[in-house]
Amino acid sequence: MTVKAAAALATDDHRADDLFDEALAVPDTGRRPFERARVQLAYGEGLRRARSTKRARGHLGAALDTFERLGAAPWTARTVNELRATGQPVKHGTGTPTGTASLTPQQREIALLAAAGLTNKQIGERLFLSPRTVSTPLHQLFPKLGVTSRAALRDALRDLPKA
Repeated sequence: MTVKAAAALATDDHRADDLFDEALAVPDTGRRPFERARVQLAYGEGLRRARSTKRARGHLGAALDTFERLGAAPWTARTVNELRATGQPVKHGTGTPTGTASLTPQQREIALLAAAGLTNKQIGERLFLSPRTVSTPLHQLFPKLGVTSRAALRDALRDLPKA
């Protein structure tokens, strides 16, 4: 993973994306969460600089979650700064993202169903909730993802990591 990530950092052409993707696809990278988060941060930084902010936010959000979980304060601060540079709001400087990483399991499920085109009534039927109960988490997750419509929600969830 680190060799492929180093190669991605050393190249200055379109191959960097492929090399970062290969680095993150190496089996068992979950056993080295700090190194994986560093690769995600580097990838996110590169994507942001290439003006691919939506893709950058996904990698930066995942890196931030890991750095916070590990208590890596300097890395958390660096990642928070990168997220802010993408235009992603971060709550009160705590390092807590307002993006996909901050969704509750219920919000995540509702968001995925809404992004798939289901109405609140259809989502409620699937999750055994009333349509009004569906609207509250949906209303709460829009600002977290920085979106104002269901169409934008679909785009924001495109790179959502699978749970």
